Amino acid sequence: MRNKILWSDETKIELFGLNAKRHVWRKSGTIPTMKHGGGSITLWECFSVAGTGRLVKIERKMNGAKYREILDENLLQSAQDLRLGRRFTFQQDNDPKHASKTMQEWLRDKSLNVLEWSSQSPNLNLIEYLWRHLKVAVQQHSPSNLTELVRICREE
Repeated sequence: MRNKILWSDETKIELFGLNAKRHVWRKSGTIPTMKHGGGSITLWECFSVAGTGRLVKIERKMNGAKYREILDENLLQSAQDLRLGRRFTFQQDNDPKHASKTMQEWLRDKSLNVLEWSSQSPNLNLIEYLWRHLKVAVQQHSPSNLTELVRICREE
């Protein structure tokens, strides 16, 4: 059964921040500053034992409608690209936008089998390890702008 699970999640990747630590020399007592905010991107992706599915940059704030649009355009195509067939099990966490009535109807309409999942359980979601790998890779490349950040994420 694990071979037929399509794991999914969203993550935020910061250009400068927690996942992109920078070390600089400063005189003792100097207050650190950043000349520009840098920014961040939010990504959605899915994966199975066969590999990774489509990586989607989320352009605006994620809500139920945006989530449904992402799944509409990417979920079944990712499953097909990964050769999972139509009888795969879809995993998503119980974020309110995932568990909304509209989303539940969409999943039923698509006849998708959804893995029961407890909310707030990131250590159980295997995709968290994938996100960690991506964030470490981003840190090693040290992108200088958001365009580079997106490019590095797609290449990794």
